Amino acid sequence: MSIRRTTKAARGAVAMASAVGLALVVAGCGRGGDGGGQTDGKNPPSRSATPKDGGPGTPAADSSKVIGEMKGPDGVVVTLNSVVRDSGGFVTVSGTVANHGTRAFNAIDWRSNETELRSRSSISGATLVDKAGKKRYLVLRDTNGECLCTTGLSGLMPGASRPIFAQFPAPPAKVTEVDFQLPTMPPASVQITD
Repeated sequence: MSIRRTTKAARGAVAMASAVGLALVVAGCGRGGDGGGQTDGKNPPSRSATPKDGGPGTPAADSSKVIGEMKGPDGVVVTLNSVVRDSGGFVTVSGTVANHGTRAFNAIDWRSNETELRSRSSISGATLVDKAGKKRYLVLRDTNGECLCTTGLSGLMPGASRPIFAQFPAPPAKVTEVDFQLPTMPPASVQITD
């Protein structure tokens, strides 16, 4: 067999393997397990709790409950809806950022200033402060240096809002009140719930 035929056969095999792999990926991204979105008329199809513009991994906050509010420059308002301690040793702060100003808002000033971390337009600079214990808790990071928080907070137009969240190490169980802080914003004292 000539080199030309061998190369042509190898290209064909690679193309076939790529096509099969792509077909498997597409099939794996389907809505398996829920009937493909079909309904019987009684129950609506299931929907994600994460808004489309909330970014990946953004938990939905219960906006009916307000536990704190922070008003910043240029009409930016952060409404806090929950601060929940989970059994894994984390505290998750959830809320909404709304732009009541007249120009687009970018969260550049809310990011942390550690240069080795990757989160850019995010709330990675948020902190929880235990005033009684004199401790400050920073937003957790994954193994790639990304914050466990809302990212991609740029271009929030006037009148628009987005859900936000940030995860922190949990303070000791006896600590039930902390201050949530974001750069350029006044702190908000909030209660931690279990």
